[in-house]
Amino acid sequence: MVSIVILCYKAEMGVYPYVQRVQDSISAVTDDWEIILVGNYHAGSADRTPEIVREIAATDHRIKAITFEKHGMMGWDARKGLEAASGDILIFIDGDSQMPAEDVLSVYKLIQDQNCDLAMTYRCVRHDGLLRRINSKLYNSIFNILFPGTGVMDVNSKPKALRRTFYDRIVLTSDDWFLDAEIVILARRLGVKIAQIPTVFHRSPDRKSFVCPSAIFEFLRNLLFARLKEFFSKK
Repeated sequence: MVSIVILCYKAEMGVYPYVQRVQDSISAVTDDWEIILVGNYHAGSADRTPEIVREIAATDHRIKAITFEKHGMMGWDARKGLEAASGDILIFIDGDSQMPAEDVLSVYKLIQDQNCDLAMTYRCVRHDGLLRRINSKLYNSIFNILFPGTGVMDVNSKPKALRRTFYDRIVLTSDDWFLDAEIVILARRLGVKIAQIPTVFHRSPDRKSFVCPSAIFEFLRNLLFARLKEFFSKK
């Protein structure tokens, strides 16, 4: 089975067409799938996403809705979705339409064709803002200096597909946007095979990016901490 975790935070009505595209895409190659819609929310928020993902889940027994009050950001949401997944291959992707829904099928095929443990995309074409593109390039350069040898070109790109055998060997702890890097760092530490495929990154039609300027410093701090942790763990 393949489990597809879609991070739907504040996506609201945009969830409907995106889930349908994911469902149509994966159904073209297998009927053995489940979709986990993560619609976690902040207390007191007017966000309708939790209600919407529950409505979608009620239409198909293969679709689950996760709607917890939030105690973290993207990483926390992704971890909750992955914990609810039961497949042999686990895929997670943002549900804001910036990453093409069809990329789910691309990484599903890639992880099988390349017989790898982690399959992911890299954004070769980007339609987001110049500042964000510069920050991403800087971040990936620093990542590959601190953690050489992975060959990963775009740490934060999604979707990512993980084999269950790899996922069960790691413990994810990040509650924020560092989760993507944490997965790659753990893959590097375990020496598992990583494969990548190009994609196009679009502007979100319905919401602004949640990655604020302060997140760059958060990324760098987490990278340095992870590198120091790895260094001292080998002593």
